[in-house]
Amino acid sequence: MVTGKTRFVPLLAHPIHHVRTPPLFNAECEQRELDMIMVPLNVRPDMLEQAINAFRAMDNVAGMVVTIPHKASIAELCDKKIGAANLVGACNIVRRESDGCLTGAMFDGEGFVAGLKHCDNDPVGRRTLLVGAGGAASGIGYALLNSGVDELTIANRSMEKAEKLADYLGSIFPRAKVGYAPPDPKGFDLIINGTALGMHFDDPLPINVDRLDSNSLVAEVVMQPDMTPLLVAAEKRGCRIHKGIHMIEQQVRLLVDFLQ
Repeated sequence: MVTGKTRFVPLLAHPIHHVRTPPLFNAECEQRELDMIMVPLNVRPDMLEQAINAFRAMDNVAGMVVTIPHKASIAELCDKKIGAANLVGACNIVRRESDGCLTGAMFDGEGFVAGLKHCDNDPVGRRTLLVGAGGAASGIGYALLNSGVDELTIANRSMEKAEKLADYLGSIFPRAKVGYAPPDPKGFDLIINGTALGMHFDDPLPINVDRLDSNSLVAEVVMQPDMTPLLVAAEKRGCRIHKGIHMIEQQVRLLVDFLQ
């Protein structure tokens, strides 16, 4: 039951139809008997700053969960960033402090790696290709290397952006082999789509699936649809697949913890 004491957590996205976090978040709050609720809000990029400034003034806003396309932009609006958010310059959650200041964090990577391990797909020891260099991909790249992955290649539509992220992560994890290359999955044990490609029916595939090795594991961050065109094509090639929903299933408790 929503009352005047309920703490409000907007989920900010554009578009909004693909989000799957609110039911999981609200179920976690109900299980813990927390008077806190998440509601998805469709916020255009050009209106993000105005929305954030409004939330600063609302005492019953616990914070905001953030997804595509706002993860990098909202980091610039935070008063402070901690953990992976401070390193990769992107946030997927923001806590509103009692004085209206905003503290940003990034749990996408931690949730993604936890999801892999929960499904018995430990990434350690796998030659890994990460497609994407945006907010979610940056957090995932950091978490993979932090978990012990020692060979990571980053591919992106903008090779300059892929090179920049690879160089940055390589400087944080100097013992790992971190590089950048075109999105060719041949020879990789783990291929991760860290982009939004697959969310819309007419999106191109992020990789050439004909180059997939049949013993590879292909993983998604896109949660809607449940079976993206990439996962469907990879399964037809005989690959094992890992759905995007597993990232948020394992991450939701971290989000709730951060806002308590």
